[in-house]
Amino acid sequence: MNEISVDDFQTSAREWLVANRTAAPRDYGAICPPDLITKGISWQQQIESAGYAGIHWPTQFGGRGLTPQHNAAWMLECALAGVPPFLNMVGLVLAGGALQRFGTDAQQHEHLHATLRAERVWCQLFSEPGAGSDLGGLSTKAERDGDDFAVNGQKVWCSGGRYSDWGILMARTDPEAKKHDGISFFLCPMDLPGIEIRPLKQMTGEAEFDEVFFTDVHLPARQLLGPIHGGWGVGMAVLTSERGHIGTSIIGLERRLESMTGLAEGRELNAVERQRLTALISRGSSYKAMAQRQGPIASTAASLMKLGITEMMFATAMLRGDLAGVDATLESPEAFGMLAAPGGRIAGGTSQVQRNIIGERLLGLAREPRP
Repeated sequence: MNEISVDDFQTSAREWLVANRTAAPRDYGAICPPDLITKGISWQQQIESAGYAGIHWPTQFGGRGLTPQHNAAWMLECALAGVPPFLNMVGLVLAGGALQRFGTDAQQHEHLHATLRAERVWCQLFSEPGAGSDLGGLSTKAERDGDDFAVNGQKVWCSGGRYSDWGILMARTDPEAKKHDGISFFLCPMDLPGIEIRPLKQMTGEAEFDEVFFTDVHLPARQLLGPIHGGWGVGMAVLTSERGHIGTSIIGLERRLESMTGLAEGRELNAVERQRLTALISRGSSYKAMAQRQGPIASTAASLMKLGITEMMFATAMLRGDLAGVDATLESPEAFGMLAAPGGRIAGGTSQVQRNIIGERLLGLAREPRP
């Protein structure tokens, strides 16, 4: 293992970012949008060459062999610099983490180094039209057919499907088993015959996500990751890693609060508008304090943060629209914000699911019936 203290590592990362941040795309968050994929790949290759990719990955997988604390320092410095810490969370956190924990030697050799170098770009093939928040209810089937699995079904809300060359896929391999027991986890090449990718147009006019259709797709059995019918355990381990990275950035929350405070600049707000804005800033400050108390380890309290910040940003978008007046009915940033705001109640775990988690696990209420 390379011997370097977290403080020294953080200092070197900060200096490198000062010298190289102009080569980075804007900080797009966890998922690279389609229009920035070329620049995102170039950025990933640059940070990999400098030794800032796979910081806490073992050296045999192409990483630095440092600690999660070193990686957290890199994430912090990237947030401060306003640049992405990696190309895509799906590849560097989800697929990479799953391969390290559950992959065979051959799978690890084939994918991990290439993922760090952005020679593999990954998407997530989990959600379905009838199984988004209830992932255990997925219906896409993978039926054994000799040396292959024949895959049929549909996935939705796939980020980066149109530019990815591999996907992590959850599909039902035992339709007779209990719903969580008959699912398997696969590594899926996105260029296989029978895979169709369609951009999914949103009411904002953009198409950030894709639908992915599988029609008699022959997926080689060697692409199974983990045990047959054991994909639920693999998937939950993957999503636990994801939830440790979504919505936990205090820096991002501080910037949202600064933006909210700026709503009052240059405007004569009436008493009701001032009260609405003050209430939102107070709520945001309380979420910041909660995040600071929670620390770097994700817990059930993250659902409080996710739900609270989602609702706060929805209310902020509506306030921006009200302040803009009739102009908000035209093509404008305020109109776009109001159209985009409902999506926050779905992305990263719906607000309904967050309320269930809070009620059942934090408040001790009776569990929701599971038919």
